[in-house]
Amino acid sequence: MDKNINIKVKVWRQRGPEVKGAFETYDLQNISQGSSFLEMLDILNEQLVREGKEPVVFDHDCREGICGMCSLYINGHPHGPDDSITTCQLHMRRFNDGDTITIEPWRSAGFPIIRDLMVDRSAYDKIIQAGGFVSVNTGGVPDANAIPIPKANADMAMDAAACIGCGACAAACKNGSAMLFVSAKVSQLALLPQGRVEAARRAKAMVAKMDELGFGNCTNTRACEVECPKNISISNIARLNREFLAAKFKD
Repeated sequence: MDKNINIKVKVWRQRGPEVKGAFETYDLQNISQGSSFLEMLDILNEQLVREGKEPVVFDHDCREGICGMCSLYINGHPHGPDDSITTCQLHMRRFNDGDTITIEPWRSAGFPIIRDLMVDRSAYDKIIQAGGFVSVNTGGVPDANAIPIPKANADMAMDAAACIGCGACAAACKNGSAMLFVSAKVSQLALLPQGRVEAARRAKAMVAKMDELGFGNCTNTRACEVECPKNISISNIARLNREFLAAKFKD
């Protein structure tokens, strides 16, 4: 049965990307363990407004684990201490009475801080845009939708497509690498006939854009895979490397 707890939240406050930030600690009383983590932040902001203080800025949208907006580092873990969830799916029953919860924004050169806990994740959008399109004008080639696809390939493509682009992989990586994200987006198309026409161009363009935007290199520590809320496998990174090298050899 859920009960009410008293906690301290140690929150990163930063007024802008060019301003030095710092942690501030707040006391919260009688927080229901049945509430979600983001509902707890809503309660904190209501308390701050009543006190005449600036509320904490944080990102959220669907609150259903779909959009990936709720990008928070909680007690040293992207999206918090539970496995395979986003921040909005984390509940306060995961914490105990008297706990101090440390909340930070993503820490990555590719995700500059906008304010407080909100970061600019548009770099991922730019990488997807660099990947471009899927051709429909195939001339005399059979329609890709009419080509039977092995179930194993279809399953792997769907697993890769589960990536929501939240940024936890880059935030968890000691190098700030976006390789898990990029490899998932490449894999979901590389495994299917619809994606083969632009496969070489796509792999080169997305890797080049990732490097341009300041993300680091992958050193296979697997922190990205461990912290990914959608359990994206690092086997996709091996596939991306194969696609990229094959494209380079064609050049």
